Amino acid sequence: MSNDSSSALLAENATWQALQATPLDEVRRRAALVAAEVDVEPTTVDGAERLAWNDGGGQSAVWYFTTDGRALLLTFDHEGSLNLYAEDDYALQASLYEGVPDDLVALVRDRPENYESLNLTDPESGATIHYAGGVFWFDGESGRGGWRIADGLAAYCEREKIELNGEAGFSYCLAPYHFGEKFPEPGDN
Repeated sequence: MSNDSSSALLAENATWQALQATPLDEVRRRAALVAAEVDVEPTTVDGAERLAWNDGGGQSAVWYFTTDGRALLLTFDHEGSLNLYAEDDYALQASLYEGVPDDLVALVRDRPENYESLNLTDPESGATIHYAGGVFWFDGESGRGGWRIADGLAAYCEREKIELNGEAGFSYCLAPYHFGEKFPEPGDN
């Protein structure tokens, strides 16, 4: 599936359009400010900076920013039909990451769980992968629509007739970042 066809799933979404228009440095700055606001400590995973947000009720956004200018974004809405954690289906969850470069997927394979990212386990091999309803990645090509929807996620949504934005919690999980708006700086009223 090409980026154009997979991105069509969110083409009309204002949050997706605003994310596409925001330079990655600004995305990272906002992610760091939001993580600090919700008291989620930044961590480093294989050299990538991990920043996260959660609403305390089961919804989350997790960002991984690599040193080479790429990023991985996972969203999760525990009430959405893309909550595969409830299905306990490792193979299906892993398939949602198809099309994402292997080194980005490695950031969420066989990693410890945390509040924002629980693991699904392959019953045969014992391998784990972080669950996510939304899997998006930035290819490093700013200004050319560098954010992409994982091919596996797009294919699953098309096959199952799932509305990606609502079921992945995309707009809800990215609301705290105010993409397309002036970001409220700490201390602003």
